[in-house]
Amino acid sequence: MNSQTRKSSFQGPVGVLEIALDAPADSSRGVAVIAHPHPLFGGTMDNKVVQTLARAFVHCGWTAVRFNFRGVGGSTGHHDEGRGELDDFLAVVQHAAPAGGNQIALALAGFSFGAFVTTHAFERLHPIRNIEKLVLVGTSVSRAQAAPIDKGAHFRTLVVHGEQDDTVLLSAVLDWARPQALPVTVAPGIGHFFHGQLPLLKNLVIRHLASPAL
Repeated sequence: MNSQTRKSSFQGPVGVLEIALDAPADSSRGVAVIAHPHPLFGGTMDNKVVQTLARAFVHCGWTAVRFNFRGVGGSTGHHDEGRGELDDFLAVVQHAAPAGGNQIALALAGFSFGAFVTTHAFERLHPIRNIEKLVLVGTSVSRAQAAPIDKGAHFRTLVVHGEQDDTVLLSAVLDWARPQALPVTVAPGIGHFFHGQLPLLKNLVIRHLASPAL
């Protein structure tokens, strides 16, 4: 993402997982783990939306940790339709912000397939860890069922979706969100990848991160 990005790897559930870390200039308020789009359609941790999310978190004082799911880039293994990818996500959380003792503040984020995986990571972690912020962009809800977001965490959650998204229809996301009464921020006239509108996305995320955690 920039000259200060630190890339490394560690042993994940089925082999090596490649990660990229960007830290704020001053002390970090916590770790944000960010997941990328679908591996079978070219998704990697260097996706522009994922990098935009990382920049927003760093701007707000968070250490942003991106990673490649199994079978992508320097990460070993094979695509597992979300099941193994959830294990990868949880392994990155444990590596970058381990539970127990003096716990590091934690935020979760994802784009497209990565947002789908993030909902399931949140569902798994929320009962046992405090998730300060949750950011879901272009959430994939059509191929497989995204997990619901606990009502007590709605004020800590930002769901952003493009009005003209033809990869994941806005109507499908609203069908997922409606039974939960989960608010969705709609970006008018914008497609799935936020082409030409990444500054808008960054600003929306920064505003969310700057709001008090309730």
